[in-house]
Amino acid sequence: MIEIIANQPDNILAFTAHGQVTGEDYESVLIPAVEAKLKEHRKIRLLYHLDNDFSGFDAKALWDDTKVGFQHLTAWAKIAVVSNNKWILGATKFFGFIWPCPVKVFDNNHLLEANEWLKA
Repeated sequence: MIEIIANQPDNILAFTAHGQVTGEDYESVLIPAVEAKLKEHRKIRLLYHLDNDFSGFDAKALWDDTKVGFQHLTAWAKIAVVSNNKWILGATKFFGFIWPCPVKVFDNNHLLEANEWLKA
């Protein structure tokens, strides 16, 4: 399940993932939110928080994640990924060089720090 984190500055889009994240979560929550935000801003900042109860992505979610990222490759101003999942943090660090924007990882104890980093 993906939820939008409310009360963010207008140019920040923030999500929390719980349990198993599915393609349906991307298609009903994340992708429409990204598309709507991009109608308001040329570049947006993304906070993606994988909460402690996050258990993984299904294949469709992984595909949708890749698709939305690359379809809007130049639309990201900054990306913060927050998780205690070591493979997520490692993969984000490894592939972070691909993105034409700053990408930073934080563990779940530093969610507020990640949010502040996006605002700066």
